[in-house]
Amino acid sequence: MIAILKKELRVFFGSLIGYLVIGLFLVVIGLFMWVFTETSVLNYPYASLEQLFTIGPFLLMFLIPALTMRSFAEENQNGTLELLYAKPIGLNAIIIGKYLACLLLLVFALVPTFVYIYSLQNLTLYGASLDYGAIQGSYWGLFFCGASFVSIGIFSSSLVSNQIVAFLLGTFLCFFFYLGWDYLSGLPIFIGGLDLFIQKLGLDYHYNSLSKGILEFRSLFYFVSIVFGFLILAKRALIWNRQ
Repeated sequence: MIAILKKELRVFFGSLIGYLVIGLFLVVIGLFMWVFTETSVLNYPYASLEQLFTIGPFLLMFLIPALTMRSFAEENQNGTLELLYAKPIGLNAIIIGKYLACLLLLVFALVPTFVYIYSLQNLTLYGASLDYGAIQGSYWGLFFCGASFVSIGIFSSSLVSNQIVAFLLGTFLCFFFYLGWDYLSGLPIFIGGLDLFIQKLGLDYHYNSLSKGILEFRSLFYFVSIVFGFLILAKRALIWNRQ
């Protein structure tokens, strides 16, 4: 697993892939945070990281599939997947190694945004304190949301041998699991409490729950279930493709 992790990180930072993903995330967030007049914190009546936590998931649902699309699709397309299977590494270790490498890039993208907390604290009037509980919960929510997107992207890449198809499929699934259930819950056929149950199946519901600053067990369990569920599906897809 460690060997796969190191190999993936070398690929990410040995080319422009990792730098582009991290750079695009930070540049776009920075533009919305400080430059664009409509969303700039300088024009807000109160200090808030709302821009980061509102726009972040939508950026990640495009950037993460772009990162994960090559995980298995490229290896399958180039015929190197069989060589990987031939090595004394279990399939679980291969999947987890690739997953952790993408997850580390997500962490590398989020860590520089911590400077926004310091900047906002210094912009507040009369020494007012930020809502650090909500900020911490929102960061955890964004991390778990991104971790879920990574597992979805890994699964999408395991299904096909074309990177573009893997990207499109991964983006669609990320969007559906983030907002799709919320849209479905609004259909008139879901009534009598069923609409709330459908809504709770979406990432957005649990992301907003964590953003309130309360680390609820049910939300954490939901995110962990999504991650393990899609990684298990990725393993089943790889086994199926080998047959």
